[in-house]
Amino acid sequence: MYDPANNPLDATDLAQLVSSGEASPLELVDQAIERIERLNPTINSVIHKRYDAARDEARGDLPDGPFKGVPFLTKDLGCAIAGEPMHLGNKLLKEIDLRSPVDSFLYEGFKSAGLITLGRTNTPELGSTVTTEPLAYGPTRSPWNLDHSVGGSSGGSAASVASGMVSMAHANDGGGSIRVPASECGLVGLKPSKGRVSQGPLIGDSWAGATIDGVVSRSVRDSAKILDIISGRRVGDPYTASPPARPFTDELGVDPGTLRIGLAPTVGDYTTHPECLASIEATGELLTSLGHNVEIAQPEAMYTQEFNDSFLVMLAGSTAADLNMLALLIGREFGPDDLEPDNFMMYEIGKTVTAADYLNAVTMLQAWTRQMHSWWTSFDVLVSPVVAAPPPKIGWLSDPELGQGRLLEFLIFTAQFNISGQPAVSLPLHWTDDGLPVGVQFVGGIDDEATLIRLSSQIEAAAPWAHKLPPIFG
Repeated sequence: MYDPANNPLDATDLAQLVSSGEASPLELVDQAIERIERLNPTINSVIHKRYDAARDEARGDLPDGPFKGVPFLTKDLGCAIAGEPMHLGNKLLKEIDLRSPVDSFLYEGFKSAGLITLGRTNTPELGSTVTTEPLAYGPTRSPWNLDHSVGGSSGGSAASVASGMVSMAHANDGGGSIRVPASECGLVGLKPSKGRVSQGPLIGDSWAGATIDGVVSRSVRDSAKILDIISGRRVGDPYTASPPARPFTDELGVDPGTLRIGLAPTVGDYTTHPECLASIEATGELLTSLGHNVEIAQPEAMYTQEFNDSFLVMLAGSTAADLNMLALLIGREFGPDDLEPDNFMMYEIGKTVTAADYLNAVTMLQAWTRQMHSWWTSFDVLVSPVVAAPPPKIGWLSDPELGQGRLLEFLIFTAQFNISGQPAVSLPLHWTDDGLPVGVQFVGGIDDEATLIRLSSQIEAAAPWAHKLPPIFG
């Protein structure tokens, strides 16, 4: 029988065990539940459990999708499941036990793939930061080192995959929330293009189109396969990505040709940690050895004060709008005791943002996006750190006095591509001397996941990472 501790498999391999009859969906589900029950008290990544429902699904007729019978977890932010908790990392929503009235289109997609959801994972309150330390549920700890953060806001999902509880889990990204936890947990984290994955039926325009859903996984092929399933425009979606020329899975193993690649080890006047600089230098050497044309280069618009200011206005206005909608569900406005301090501050700022302020900020971001995209007429891929330093210790980014300033210096490479809408992926290509993972970000042109998947597949074959496992695994 499958033993994850001695033979870690990705979701594709687990699906093959089911299709070949070597394992049943119920056996895989029971094994995953055992791992969650054993590891979760230490890591604190799974906060809602649906074991009985999962076992019922495993015994029933599952859709004949590419991941039939594979255990899965969803983040407690987005990917709504009818009747299941929807607490968003917030203590008030936890107290009233807010539950979703409907399945999201995304969850329907995951079910159609044959995945079996065992529960929901921890997330920072409202997904508003890149460390998973909500007051409502407590911090999620890294299986690589329990003193360190797993990133966020999909940190619970990333820790669950990194520790071997499941082989793949739902994640989403509005400013780096797929890529940062993937980087800090040694996983693949592909952020799809703007509009590639519908957020309906409850959500249409979120953060001016900056938010998008996907997964964190152990392999490029798993991320490509699930993207084929969950992609596609649905009625009412305000944005849509251009359809791919062929399925994303058809790009796996395809020679990407000789690509023009720019390396961006730093941005503006911000400092990049030596470990992250080393990761980019080594990646540049790897890419050169694979035959690509590599040079130090980045868009002039990579990070500007105008971008930062407009992003803040958009984010504050969106936060206020989101909380006003939630207030309709709970029957009253959120007060200072209902939100963590940084989120309440953002809420208060957002309530001062006028409709004209918001639209002017979005217009500026759209003009900035056109400047960004022009760089990809000369280059195919941009390579940068995911974040400016290795995984910080628990409490470093959530410090009530210093955390916000640290966050601004830490998160300087990712949010740009939520606004520009370009696909970006974090690949696990570097580890510090003390064993902490440091991901490398690859950014493709508009709607061009295909090139990223070809290149990522080539890199995975040349510098495999499947054998790199944390001390707490399986």
